[in-house]
Order: sequence, then C-alpha cells, then structure tokens
Amino acid sequence: MDNRKAVFAGLDGQPLAGRLELPPGEVKATAVFAHCFTCGKDSVAASRTARSLAARGVAVLRFDFTGLGQSGGDFANTTFTSNVDDLVCAANHLRDTIGAPSVLIGHSLGGAAVLAAAHRIPSVKAVVTIAAPADTKHVEHLLGSSKEQIEALGVAEVRLAGRPFRISSDFLLDINQQNQTACISGLNRALLVMHSPQDDTVGIDNARIIFDLARHPKSFVSLDGADHLLTNRADADYVAEVLTAWASRYLVT
Repeated sequence: MDNRKAVFAGLDGQPLAGRLELPPGEVKATAVFAHCFTCGKDSVAASRTARSLAARGVAVLRFDFTGLGQSGGDFANTTFTSNVDDLVCAANHLRDTIGAPSVLIGHSLGGAAVLAAAHRIPSVKAVVTIAAPADTKHVEHLLGSSKEQIEALGVAEVRLAGRPFRISSDFLLDINQQNQTACISGLNRALLVMHSPQDDTVGIDNARIIFDLARHPKSFVSLDGADHLLTNRADADYVAEVLTAWASRYLVT
C-alpha cells in the first residue's frame, strides 16, 4: 500500500499534517479519520484502522488537528469548534485531490467531531463513531482539578496520558456550548456506533445515548474486550473489517 504525506491549510492558514493511506489498486472511496483528544494521526487506532481500510480499497486521510503532532498552530488556542473546522478542511483537501469523502470516521472526541462536521460536508453518506462521547462536556473529567486553574488563569498546563498540554478557558467554554443532541438527531446520514462495553474512559452509556438520538439507518457494533484506544491490533483490524462491510453501500467515488 502507498502511504503518502499530506499537507493542507487549516481555516486560519496554519499547515495541517496528514497521512494518506492509498489502496494497492483501485480507489473505491475516500474517508477521513479524526483521532482522539490529544492523540494524533499516528495513534494506534488511527494508523491501524486506516491501513486496514486501505487494504480493502478505501483511501483514508488521517491528520493531526491544529497544535498537535506535526500540524502548525498552538494547541492552547484550539477548541472543539476549531477541530470541526479542521475536519472540514481535510474533507475539502480530499475533494480537491483524489475525491470527496463519502465516510467520516471519528475516535473518541474525534467521533463527536465527525457528528458535528457531517452536515458541512455534502459528499458524506455515512458516519462512524468509535468510543465516542455523547456530549463534548465529557472531556471535562479528564482535566480533574486543573479545571479550576484553567478557569481562574485563563490557560493552564494539564498532563494527559503523561504529556503536558496547555488548555484554555475558551476550550472549556466551547465544549459546554455544543449542541450534540441536535447534531446527532439531525445527522441525516447513515450511522455506525462502535463501542466497547469495557471502555473505562468513555462509558458504554454514551453509545446508547448516541444510538437512541440518531434516526435510521443506524447500527451498533459491540467491540467486546477492546480498550478505549484500540491498542490491540486484532481490535483495530476488526473495526476496519466490520466498518468497511457496513459502509460498502455508502462508498462512492
């Protein structure tokens, strides 16, 4: 398979760095993969799922959100809304190069982002969430006691997954202003919700809420035994295989 670097402009002109996974043969469709909060395009879930999809004929663009990985910009200046803007820019890049995406895939907070971005990308026929929260405010619990410091100082350094990140009060305000209920109930796209019952980062109840709010066509697949980050290769391969089979009727070039 062909793995190419992809660089495109974000909404404010900052360079966004990505990887485009291309199939060995004909490109049946294109998709965008949105990574989890503070992760990146090279996370286990993003890379393994994208490669497995590419092996099945789907070209996948995975990229770093603003301020993360190799992308430009300051993470402290980003919000959930800016992540959604980044997703739209990624979709536009695919549209202008090899073909507009017919599928959006989001992992964890990236799943919330694809639900919010879908209505802004006309080519999208199907949306897939993996271990996604039903409400963007869910992220607050990851901040712990740092939330009060962020609110008091306007910005503070928080350690997440062993790494330091500067998070602003604008980020907190933004995640509390999102109307994910409206995004999900008004999605008007086919939806696949994938979630592990053993997920101790984003509980399985989130999947139930998303599924109940969404209109048909919708499906749920239990990722029994998987952890939140899909660190087991077999779990990532299973996600890609099931995802591709489910989305096959929505994969168009």
